[in-house]
Amino acid sequence: MPEESGDLFEIIATTRSMRRLKPDPVPPELIRKILEAGTAAPSGGNMQRWRFLVVTDPNVKQAVGTYYKRAWDEVVSPRYRAGDPAPGTSPERFRRMLDAAQYLADHIHETPVWIVPCMAGANPSRTAGSSIYPAVQNMLLAARALRLGATLTTLYLTFEKEVESALGLPADVHSYALLPIGYPIGRFGPVRRVPLIEVVYRDRWGQQYSP
Repeated sequence: MPEESGDLFEIIATTRSMRRLKPDPVPPELIRKILEAGTAAPSGGNMQRWRFLVVTDPNVKQAVGTYYKRAWDEVVSPRYRAGDPAPGTSPERFRRMLDAAQYLADHIHETPVWIVPCMAGANPSRTAGSSIYPAVQNMLLAARALRLGATLTTLYLTFEKEVESALGLPADVHSYALLPIGYPIGRFGPVRRVPLIEVVYRDRWGQQYSP
């Protein structure tokens, strides 16, 4: 079992999207820890309407993986590859990120465990998302602390109805993300983001922020 690692701020600063994952099994007790981290998150009114689907069935993963790959190949990959690199990164690093995303699309069905965060009785919206995405981030940080790779992806929502049917979700339940989890191929490292001065304002929009 991997050793838990790191100070909270070090974990936050190195929780990169790990898209190249080994097919090796992940112990159930580690997945339980990740889920417990998710349910420790806040939610609106503390209603805790989240539900988490843990997927390990190869047939389900194969069915969903087919739609995921279609979404990547037909919609998302062409858009990214035709556009500019992400802010704060070089064309070379952006290309490597796209290659990793291509790897995930090709191999997502081989990832040992998926967690699909869902909510019942609500249409996907900013308000509903505020009660599910804190749990998602908690799970991503917990996976990193356990030295497991993970990423948040929503591109499968291109085929939302087909995927949610393959997952067996009731009509009034919607998924908000898919988190493939496994032991990473490659190393964790610092995230690369634009500096605060480019994204933070003080008191009113456009007014420069300084600490």
